[in-house]
Amino acid sequence: QVQLKESGGGLVQPGGSLTLSCLASVNIFSLYAMGWYRQAPGKQREYVAAITRGGTTNYADSVKGRFTISIANTKNTIILQMNSLKPEDTALYHCNADLFRSIVTSPGVYWGQGTQVTVSS
Repeated sequence: QVQLKESGGGLVQPGGSLTLSCLASVNIFSLYAMGWYRQAPGKQREYVAAITRGGTTNYADSVKGRFTISIANTKNTIILQMNSLKPEDTALYHCNADLFRSIVTSPGVYWGQGTQVTVSS
């Protein structure tokens, strides 16, 4: 069983930045991929970004050029650096992972509880 724990959400003004972290209960190099999905009130859950254990990254078009996903030095943690935030980025952000496959086209098996990101003036 893999446990995921997010941190770093909060309230930020449009144009601001936030950094989200996801701590895994296992060495993330034992996972095929980790990343983020988000869900805004009244909307469907949507893919945000992912990184494989080989370091390959992928982003949704809506966040490309503004968000960066990376593996932290601790190796049990991934980071989502979010810059130039917009009100439409407001959502509950969930960490997601899978042992065996990509999480880009469909989410993996393991989920965190989520961390709220609110972009508002």
